[in-house]
Amino acid sequence: MSHKNFPMVPRVIFGRGSFNQLNEILAPKRLNIDAPFIFLIDDVFKGNTDLTSRISLSYDDRIIFISADEEPKTSQVDKLVEDIILNTKERPSGIIGIGGGTLLDLAKAVSIMLTNDGDSKSYQGWDLVKNPAVYHVGIPTISGTGAEVSRTTVLTGPDRKLGINSDYTPFDQVILDSDLTIGVPHEQWFYTGMDCYIHCIESLSGSYLNTFSQSYGDMAFELCQEVFLDNNLSEMESREKLMMASWHGGMSIAYSQVGVAHAMSYGLAYLLGTKHGIGNCLVFDHLEEFYPEGVKLFKQMKEKHNIILPKGICANLNDNDFDVMINIALGLTPLWENALGKNWQKIITKEKLKALYQKI
Repeated sequence: MSHKNFPMVPRVIFGRGSFNQLNEILAPKRLNIDAPFIFLIDDVFKGNTDLTSRISLSYDDRIIFISADEEPKTSQVDKLVEDIILNTKERPSGIIGIGGGTLLDLAKAVSIMLTNDGDSKSYQGWDLVKNPAVYHVGIPTISGTGAEVSRTTVLTGPDRKLGINSDYTPFDQVILDSDLTIGVPHEQWFYTGMDCYIHCIESLSGSYLNTFSQSYGDMAFELCQEVFLDNNLSEMESREKLMMASWHGGMSIAYSQVGVAHAMSYGLAYLLGTKHGIGNCLVFDHLEEFYPEGVKLFKQMKEKHNIILPKGICANLNDNDFDVMINIALGLTPLWENALGKNWQKIITKEKLKALYQKI
């Protein structure tokens, strides 16, 4: 049996104010004056000079503000890559993603597509990327997705929602500065944090579980419980712990897989554009049958933080719509296998999935 040989993020800097070291980290990585650094930044920071004034732009360096209102798409990656190629004299020295999971995934995908031919939808899947990406840096400004540490970049393509899973996907450098997560709106903080919590539940109860995944998953699970249920944490501790929960949650997936909530959430995202964090919560709320303890705890967290999930988002869908979501979800074989074992197709039928979607 051969074991997977996974890459890790080789360099990470953690601590409040560590964002201030970005310029000195990038300086030695500049290839030459015609090879710029491109900063892809969540447009909520547009006009936020506290963040942008700390980035020194030299030569042809550029900041591109990007809205994270929608999940990242393959077409969006291709447009960004084309824009960068047409407007730079040489291949960029590096791509720096600053934002939540959407921006981090875009930064990973763009850095891959600058060195690989064709369009990004051809690389959705496992280990299809041929050439190493350009140098890329991830700087999360909200915690939970684990995108800062994972070897995938999840994209919605013309036919499916699926990651570019490859050894070239992980960032070369990550900066974890919890001060950047100050001011995240309460609901968004909760939904994104729950992405991490649900990672843990799905990974820890899955058939792919092993000691490597479990050690990271246990740690992330404990941190999530502290952040979302402990009344004695200061704001600052809560931010730092959630940032580490996200990191550990992302690491636990490296050697295992997620499960039912993620598979179904991909269907919602593909058809309705539902954001990943909230999609996971909408689905997970109805998964007592698969994750009884995890769902019970989730409902406690939801109540404690006064979160009321949207209702009836599948109320007006027709049979064709349900089929689209069901087919997207069922296409994610490794997730079902992890959740329900090798005979998963006997347990989860199209009818059963439809009934679950109808509750949402």
